[in-house]
Amino acid sequence: MGKRGERRRGRQGDDGGLGAAVERAQNGDEDAFTHLYREVQPRLLGYVRGLVGDDAEDVTAEAWLEIARDLGRFRGDGDGFRGWTATIARHRALDHLRRQRSRPRTGLLEQDVLELPGRQDTEREALETLSTEAALSMVAGLPRDQAEAVLLRVVVGLDGPSTARVLGKRSGAVRTASYRGLKRLAEELAGRARPGGDAVTARVPRALGEVE
Repeated sequence: MGKRGERRRGRQGDDGGLGAAVERAQNGDEDAFTHLYREVQPRLLGYVRGLVGDDAEDVTAEAWLEIARDLGRFRGDGDGFRGWTATIARHRALDHLRRQRSRPRTGLLEQDVLELPGRQDTEREALETLSTEAALSMVAGLPRDQAEAVLLRVVVGLDGPSTARVLGKRSGAVRTASYRGLKRLAEELAGRARPGGDAVTARVPRALGEVE
């Protein structure tokens, strides 16, 4: 809990500087825009990679062209900017998948009753691994609603309300999807830790758009 609190406080502090950089970039400061790119791009790329796999860099580049074009119309703070860029990137990723005549896998919610005890431990166990390529592949194996919620909350770093706005859903539905996704990841990680457990992820697709 302490580490997550420190990470959240650190991100909020960074987003204060991000908001100031947005304002400078809107006034034509190229160095400020470069700062925005360096701060936002790594997490944005991770999110898009979870959606489209190996085409993530091209799709994210398209998103940045739109971000640069429409920057003057953005209104909000640093955290809002992260959400805005994630929304643009998501639209470009879905356009990419449509061009390939593919779709992110259908979001079929599990029917089991949600068990909330132990939530923080579940999140910590899953969060510690989500910066790796293998973890992104694991996330891509989740139902779409869970995968996107986890990617936006953990990889991009958005809070619940911002994630809900990006996905066009209610905050409660996003919290539920995020928790279920993290719970499933933790279960998979536990399975991989057992002898022979690596086979758990052997058939996981490389991106949400890769469906059978």
